[in-house]
Amino acid sequence: MAAPTAAEDGLGRDPGFLPDFCSPGVVLGLVLFVALLAIVLVVAGQPASGQLWSALARTSLFLLWIALTGAAVLCYTRPRLEALGPTQGGIAALAILALVVGAVSAAAWALSAWWAQRTGLPMDTVVSGQPGRFVLGNTVVGLIVGGAALRYFYVSQQWRRNVEMEARARIRALQARIRPHFLFNSMNTIASLIPTAPERAEEAIEDLSDLFRASLADAGSMIRLKEELEIARGYERIESLRLGDRLRVDWDIDSLPMRAMIPGLSIQPLIENAIYHGIERLPAGGTVTVSGSRTADQRIEVSVRNPVPGNDAPASRSGHRIALENLRQRFAIAFGRDGEVAIDETGEGYAVKLRFPEKNGIP
Repeated sequence: MAAPTAAEDGLGRDPGFLPDFCSPGVVLGLVLFVALLAIVLVVAGQPASGQLWSALARTSLFLLWIALTGAAVLCYTRPRLEALGPTQGGIAALAILALVVGAVSAAAWALSAWWAQRTGLPMDTVVSGQPGRFVLGNTVVGLIVGGAALRYFYVSQQWRRNVEMEARARIRALQARIRPHFLFNSMNTIASLIPTAPERAEEAIEDLSDLFRASLADAGSMIRLKEELEIARGYERIESLRLGDRLRVDWDIDSLPMRAMIPGLSIQPLIENAIYHGIERLPAGGTVTVSGSRTADQRIEVSVRNPVPGNDAPASRSGHRIALENLRQRFAIAFGRDGEVAIDETGEGYAVKLRFPEKNGIP
């Protein structure tokens, strides 16, 4: 059987083996690496007393010239290199780096020679020596350093891809675990409503259909916050048919931007856990509070809170922590460090808070 493609394994576009050399983070990393390398080279060269800072400045300038020129060329050619695959693309990237190092070295030597002839001063020690030997030596060193860097990038990208694949596989497995008791109870409730309240039975079937359609969607798919809240309200209506007055849900979400994007089935599982681990264990039931607000750091916060049963309540069921870990993984994939799943547990209540960027997906 052939290996699944990026689209088939649910990961979307393959991140490839090269980083985005146009991104500020990669450019900053290159600048820091060049600065560190310049310090090592200058210190190892043991410059004369009083020339340390000037030698460091010249070496840093020369290495930055090579690094930023190479990054610009790789940024422009990255799509074509990625299309060649890791092996041929890596060889082509190394060839490009060799050309860049050679061209910059030749230009630096020519510029230094022109300046020395014009001013009568000796050539800069950074670019001294015969031009052919200087260019060839720098090219060889550039190939060694570039090859090691490309290998690091490839291993790093594959590791990140494997982590995401494992996380998404776990998410799919958790999504496929539809609690049988919920399905059976819902169908029995709908069957009992058909003779006496056919309209409510039809509404319950539509809510159940929407919930199952959402659960079968791609684990990494993003939907509007409005759609996620509609699914959660549909789930509430289904459970209300079963629990009656024991279940009360207080919605305080009017201030939320409904066009913001959120991973599908993010809020509904929290309400399910609040009912399953909280309300059902209370003889008199209780109130689940769903509230939302904007935070000072331009994020959306959605909180689902439920009362905590006392010590005399039936034992808690398993699966709660697994669902929260599932949600954390999905938020990490969707939002990175900007997404957060926090728990606020006190003696009076248990709350799970979702925080994610406000502007994502909003036109």
